[in-house]
Amino acid sequence: MASIAQDYDSTGITGTTLEDFFSAAIEYSPQLKIAEERLNIGSARTSAAKGQLLPQLRANASRSDNRRNALGQEQTFDGERYSITLTQVLFNWQAFSARNEASLLEDQFEAEYFGELAFLLTDVAEKYFDVLLASDALNSIASEFDAVSNQLDQIQSMYDRQLAQITDLYQAQASLAAVEAQQLQLQTELAMRREALRSASGVESGDLYRLSDEANIPPLENSINYWVQQAEENNHQIRAREYAVEAADKRIDQRRGAYMPQVNFIVQRQDSDVGFDNRPQDRTDNTYIGLDVTIPLYAGGSNRAGVREATSQRRIAESELRQVQLQANERVRSAYLQVQSAATMIEAARKLLESTELTSTAMQRGFELGAVTNVDVLNALRDQFRAERDLQRTRYDHVKFLLLLKREAGQLSADDMLEVGGWLEPAGN
Repeated sequence: MASIAQDYDSTGITGTTLEDFFSAAIEYSPQLKIAEERLNIGSARTSAAKGQLLPQLRANASRSDNRRNALGQEQTFDGERYSITLTQVLFNWQAFSARNEASLLEDQFEAEYFGELAFLLTDVAEKYFDVLLASDALNSIASEFDAVSNQLDQIQSMYDRQLAQITDLYQAQASLAAVEAQQLQLQTELAMRREALRSASGVESGDLYRLSDEANIPPLENSINYWVQQAEENNHQIRAREYAVEAADKRIDQRRGAYMPQVNFIVQRQDSDVGFDNRPQDRTDNTYIGLDVTIPLYAGGSNRAGVREATSQRRIAESELRQVQLQANERVRSAYLQVQSAATMIEAARKLLESTELTSTAMQRGFELGAVTNVDVLNALRDQFRAERDLQRTRYDHVKFLLLLKREAGQLSADDMLEVGGWLEPAGN
């Protein structure tokens, strides 16, 4: 399934199941690939920062052809110098802080990656259900068009027999024209939503699986405060901003580390028969073990400016964290209330549909008996099919808000997406 997006341009492969579009979108999404590469960059930076604290080994070798002229005496000789140096950081607060900062930034990029993945899956699911909703609405409006057409034919027949007024005929014709205009609008909307799904996944939509009438969507558990708490603890965007704040703290430590001494342990071995200024000397073997201590005294105020900059960056990170927390809190509460009321709204929409169907049937019979007017029949038909489309929208919104709630709470998993796929069935079943 992962090859769907790659083969789309050349083969025109279409998707039908929700899993088809999930798999294709993961391979196709530029935003997800950007997040993945940012994670790779974070991992590389962490390795590089850790490498600065590992032992450093350097080797040097030189061979020279020397000619020396002193006091009229010319001397030629070959010179050799070999050395190997081992350096180990013992104390470098800047390097320690840089390592911790890089590790936290890698955690931030990882949280952002999984947040982007969760957003992609819910976005694809939402666009998938938008296509289903538009398709169902188009089918519903087609049935309404047939019903209003039959009513118009009946009025036309009665008018031809002088049993109906011209105003009744005009009213029926206007109603049919309104339904036809709405049908054209829904056709355009369906095409746009199919294109939105294709843009998100790279795959054309075929005969999509439909939400089964028998789909058993589990009721929502726990209170709204529970879901808000879950979001505060597990929301990927919040976690990413928390890591960003911690990384900003380490950046401040790194800047302040410029005031602290640096201590390195050094071991060096050198073999040479060349002295200062390339003077010849007897071969010597020199082994050096020591500590290199560097104490910063004055850097022209640049260290102090660096601390101020890092402090401001931390304040920005704190404000961004607070902003993400508020937005997630709002989305969780909204989605929770929508999901919580969905079951009741679906049941109410079903009852409304049943009522409007009975009313439409009764109005049709009453019109045949002359008890009601043509306008009453047309209004009843309009209410019936509007209730049908409202029921469809409510059922799809239930699923979309449930996925949104789990995403914002940081609980969206592959099992959740497979469960949603299990609520769908092939078209025509």
